[in-house]
Amino acid sequence: MENKVASSNFIRNIVIDDLQEGKVKKIITRFPPEPNGYLHIGHAKAIILNFDLAHEFSGKAHLRFDDTNPLKEDTEYVNAIKEDVQWLGFDWDGLFFASDYFEEMYNRAVLLIKKGKAYVDDLSAEDMRKYRGTLTEPGVESPFRNRSVEENLDLFARMRKGEFKDGEKVLRAKIDMTSPNFNMRDPVLYRISHATHHNTGDQWCIYPMYDFAHPLEDAIEGVTHSLCSLEFEDHRPLYDWVVAECEMAHVPHQYEFARLNLTNTVMSKRKLKQLVDENIVDGWDDPRMPTIAGYRRRGYTPEAIRAFAREIGVARSNSTVDEKMLEHFIREDLKLKAPRTMAVLNPLKVVITNYPEGQVEMLDAEINPENEEMGNRQIPFSREIYIEQDDFMENPPSKYFRLFPGNEVRLKHAYFIKCHDVIKDADGNVIELHCTYDPETKSGSGFTGRKVKGTIHWVEATQAVPAEFRLYEPLIMDEEENEGTFLDNINPKSLEVQNGFVEPNMKDTAPQDKYQFFRHGYFNVDPKHTKEGKLVFNRIVSLKSSFELPKA
Repeated sequence: MENKVASSNFIRNIVIDDLQEGKVKKIITRFPPEPNGYLHIGHAKAIILNFDLAHEFSGKAHLRFDDTNPLKEDTEYVNAIKEDVQWLGFDWDGLFFASDYFEEMYNRAVLLIKKGKAYVDDLSAEDMRKYRGTLTEPGVESPFRNRSVEENLDLFARMRKGEFKDGEKVLRAKIDMTSPNFNMRDPVLYRISHATHHNTGDQWCIYPMYDFAHPLEDAIEGVTHSLCSLEFEDHRPLYDWVVAECEMAHVPHQYEFARLNLTNTVMSKRKLKQLVDENIVDGWDDPRMPTIAGYRRRGYTPEAIRAFAREIGVARSNSTVDEKMLEHFIREDLKLKAPRTMAVLNPLKVVITNYPEGQVEMLDAEINPENEEMGNRQIPFSREIYIEQDDFMENPPSKYFRLFPGNEVRLKHAYFIKCHDVIKDADGNVIELHCTYDPETKSGSGFTGRKVKGTIHWVEATQAVPAEFRLYEPLIMDEEENEGTFLDNINPKSLEVQNGFVEPNMKDTAPQDKYQFFRHGYFNVDPKHTKEGKLVFNRIVSLKSSFELPKA
């Protein structure tokens, strides 16, 4: 695998210092997704950070599912997350679930009750919000806050037995209702939920809250560096309180870094799920989605995503990365890997009237001019070919160098042709061109008799393979430019479907095969809709971008 570390960062420096000072002997990191949706590109950054650190310093990286909310979780998401992590190129040193520790978490909650650090509260959710206070006013203690230890132990045991309805009671930490940090104003530790859990079935009807479960999981697994995004910075005092008051033998430490924000998209699983549920996209793996599954289906490679994540680095301040930077890395990765070929997305038939009828000639074409080791391919040429509609204009403007009546152009890998006649339908639409070719001008023959300014691509008509092409633009137009909710900013032109042809040697191509189509960009064979007799290509990215990496 390529170099693991693009540059140093503050978390890496913390790890180095902790190892040198003997604070830890071996680092253990973890990637702890909630299995309530598919992972997106922001999660990829976190995955790569955690696994890279563990690998660089000969430590361990865990994959752990924070499955504490059975109402939103599903084994579909568990399996998808595993697949994504492995596709990115990583193998975990341990696979864990928060639900593996439910019994121990319950016992630690009992310990808190015995210590007078937790109590069962009967306040409704609405009243609890009112009692919580505001940014300028302290919270108010619940009238149930001073129940005896014995009463709290009894009520908590009965909560576990299922004697109460959802929302009827909760277990809260007893900390400080006057704290300036809202997270310390007696946060809820357990709630009642009579729901079937994907892992434990109906064994439990009370479930720990994330802020209680997460630090305990880290402590149980011996995690040394618990890395999370900046929005959890205000939760760190509660994280440390839980570890300390639950008397955990191992004390992990939480460190926060800026999450990835990308232009022209959303990074909220709730919003992404809304796009799926409302059928605005073709599932979680829609190639317009910023999910890892979406990028994979579109044709991005794990190498490109890893390179991108390492280049943007790890910082303490939030920022937004231009999506063109991610596109840069897929171009860089594919330019030496992807075979070159020709595809006509919007076909216009051309008849070469002076080419022998019934004759098919095989022409040599390089597979990738930037990687000569890939060799050459053979492509057929005959009297009938397809070119792009956009490569012909009946009345062109000045400096238009492609095909028009009386003009001569080069066919890529083939001959010069000149247009003589334009065939139209009853509505005046151009449906066919009649051209002649010059046999002296064969590509590679060394012909220097004259020059032409335009080169166009084509496919031979009788053997061409029909294909569908899906061209993508950003799904979301940035909200700074458009008022309203994110759904009001859906780009109506985010998907354009065209039907055309590819070279005949493409008939045996397989899902996830990647190509560079001359002038059109890099394309991937869609794994979801390609089937026998139907080829579907997703455009990964266009050929050129104005984006450049900053110079070191």
